[in-house]
Amino acid sequence: MKINLRAYMALFFGVIIIALTMLLSITISKHSSETIKREIGNGLSSTAYHMADKLDSFMWSRIGEVEVLSQIEDIKSQEDLQSAQVLLDQLKTSIPVFSWIGLTDSAGTVVAASDKILVGSDISQRPVYQEGKKGTFIGDVHNAVLLANLLPNPSGEPMQFVDISKALTDENGKFTGVLATHLSWEWSRQVQDEIVQPLKDELSGAEVFVVSGLDSTVLLGPDGMTGKFIDVQSVHMARKGANSWLVEEWPDGKNYLTGFAVGDGQHDYSGLGWTVIVRIPEENAFAPVEQLKSFIIKLGTITAVVFAIIGWLLAGFITSPLRRISRAAHNLRIGKENTIPLIKGIQDLEILSSSLRDLVDTLVRTESNLDKMENLAHHDLLTGLGNRVALDQFLKQAKTTGNSLSFLYMDLDGFKIINDTYGHQTGDLLLKEVARRLKENSRKEDPIFRLGGDEFLVVVSSPTESKKHVLSAIAHKLIVNINNPYEIAESKLHVGCSVGGAVWPDHDIDPFTVISYADEALYASKRAGKNKFTFHTNKQQKQMPGA
Repeated sequence: MKINLRAYMALFFGVIIIALTMLLSITISKHSSETIKREIGNGLSSTAYHMADKLDSFMWSRIGEVEVLSQIEDIKSQEDLQSAQVLLDQLKTSIPVFSWIGLTDSAGTVVAASDKILVGSDISQRPVYQEGKKGTFIGDVHNAVLLANLLPNPSGEPMQFVDISKALTDENGKFTGVLATHLSWEWSRQVQDEIVQPLKDELSGAEVFVVSGLDSTVLLGPDGMTGKFIDVQSVHMARKGANSWLVEEWPDGKNYLTGFAVGDGQHDYSGLGWTVIVRIPEENAFAPVEQLKSFIIKLGTITAVVFAIIGWLLAGFITSPLRRISRAAHNLRIGKENTIPLIKGIQDLEILSSSLRDLVDTLVRTESNLDKMENLAHHDLLTGLGNRVALDQFLKQAKTTGNSLSFLYMDLDGFKIINDTYGHQTGDLLLKEVARRLKENSRKEDPIFRLGGDEFLVVVSSPTESKKHVLSAIAHKLIVNINNPYEIAESKLHVGCSVGGAVWPDHDIDPFTVISYADEALYASKRAGKNKFTFHTNKQQKQMPGA
């Protein structure tokens, strides 16, 4: 049985279209999948590094506090043990993570301690004294049975501690004793919750491990894993200084996408070599990848079938144009061209060639659209200003440069009244106008973020001198402009503006903490009568007059 020309050409047309469509679908699917896998893996690696950095940063801060306390005369001299007792109790109250703070004499007997626990006890044989009298000692996570029995323990779980101790000398350099502290290891779980919670919203099953640098035992991990020895490739790679990710098999026989990093210390604190592992079951981590691949393949299959039917109906009229389209598709596959030619003169062929162009454009744009969606996620839809996600990224980059930044935290005075009186639509128009004025009265290099509702944050590169006065001048200018009347919905509206300011890293090494200080200063402005600027200081918040 012979096949006529139309059937032959229709079959030929169908095979070519299906092959090209599936090739493009598979190629783009593979490329997009690999890109998403890298993004997810890099995200876990960054999360592990972020947690390792937070752990080291926390320890560095506590070491600094012990160093400062050890320089206080009442502690060094031990001449006034009652005053020393008060200081130790005050520190424990201010920073509850210190489970116990003790002061020993030169023989190792505790002479003052928080809540007077172990006062009179001899700890001369304990590492916190033995190592502490040599200088500054930072001990790894461990159990402390005696102390655990004397401290409150609502959970009933075994208590673990990290030691920090410091040798004390008098003005003549003579050894007088040791300032010893035990930090509750519970603070690490708070850091873990902060890290894991965002991942739970995106990827299920995320788990965090902190592994000892001494014996590869789990210091912090899921239920049942703490204290166990783990031997996986990610731990070995982290120990060599790698900060990356991989898919590996764990002792339970399951494959996990694993991000890892090792703590490399903070400033003059070299760290304890803690390795942070963030793992997610492979099927959970790559679920979005499989969904994307399935969507692209289905789209390509449906499109191929549609064009095969069109080819059967129009095969007798498209022999010559088909060759042009096939050549173009071949060139597209090998990278010589990036478009399918548009065939004119025959309506059906115009539709076919146009559809092929659109198909290729759609498939090629699939990946670029992901970038556009990410860009939208970083901007406030109402005002166009950066949102909290954009602020997080900005601060991460700022940490790498080390340049000083000043934060002006702003809140509108009287905005709720306008919202209640004129409605939310008018309120939205007012917020857009406020955002416009903020941009007009700020430098282009100073980013502005809307943090929610009527709260805004202006980030200014800190001047080298007179920071408080420069920020006061900027805030005053913004307050004056915000207070100018607004012509909205045929009404003349008025709102005020209260501003709080703080400087990073002058006020704290953590920029988010500095932002909270600026927020506190803002509320000090409101309490002082609104339409004012308050600059945060470590001792007090000094209020500056505004508009």
